[in-house]
Amino acid sequence: MYLNIVLRSTALILLLVTVGCSTVPITGRKSLSLLPESQLAQMSLASYGEVLKNSELSQDPAQIAQVRRVGERLAGATESYLRANNISYPPFAWEFNVIKEDDTANAFAMPGGKIAVYTGLFPVAQSDTGLAVVMSHEIAHVIAKHGNERMSQSMIAQFGSTALSVALRDSPGLTQQIFMTSYGATAQVGLLLPFSRLHESEADRIGIVLMAIAGYDPRESVRFWQRMSDNSSGGRPPQLLSTHPDPQRRVQRLQESMSEAVKIYNNQQNKT
Repeated sequence: MYLNIVLRSTALILLLVTVGCSTVPITGRKSLSLLPESQLAQMSLASYGEVLKNSELSQDPAQIAQVRRVGERLAGATESYLRANNISYPPFAWEFNVIKEDDTANAFAMPGGKIAVYTGLFPVAQSDTGLAVVMSHEIAHVIAKHGNERMSQSMIAQFGSTALSVALRDSPGLTQQIFMTSYGATAQVGLLLPFSRLHESEADRIGIVLMAIAGYDPRESVRFWQRMSDNSSGGRPPQLLSTHPDPQRRVQRLQESMSEAVKIYNNQQNKT
């Protein structure tokens, strides 16, 4: 009897995996995405609001204007890319905020276009293009459904074949916690959790394409990570390095896929 239960559970999970497969943009990798993006966007709204409520927001008009200026260009590029490639995605309700935490050089994005940048990122970014490197990378995590993939895996581990609606009803606190960690942030301000090396590599590749479409030179991504590496020498590594792979390894991977993004960037420049 126990064996039959195990076999039925395994068959159900395999069915869910088969039905819940999605294709990651640009890389073409098949990923596990069992959860409706529309449902995740609703959860994102609550989670994002919770993070902002527990954070001190920057009142610096220059920082706020820069993040929103870069964010709006990347938002336009993201929606343009999805439309051009017939990729279905729930409507975005873009929102860009700056969290005042000078010791945190990082940013995060949630479904629906909810993005936050920490003030510690500005000295390393140095410019709109440098800021676009990180913001496009975080947006790439969202459209690649990396959070959905991690949350799907966690939900299977926690609830087995239980439906999301049942999990939300019976274990709302745990489900919300899984959501927050799956998207690289928790309600504890400044605590950002790492994506896998595979997800980071995909987000890098997708991110430089998005920033190229938005008219930002993707080659700045290499310079950005070199600056980040330089800033980490001789002291405590910046927050972004504690949640992301070694900068030199990342630079090598970026250079391997740079020609695709540079071609898009040059085409964009020729249009202007």
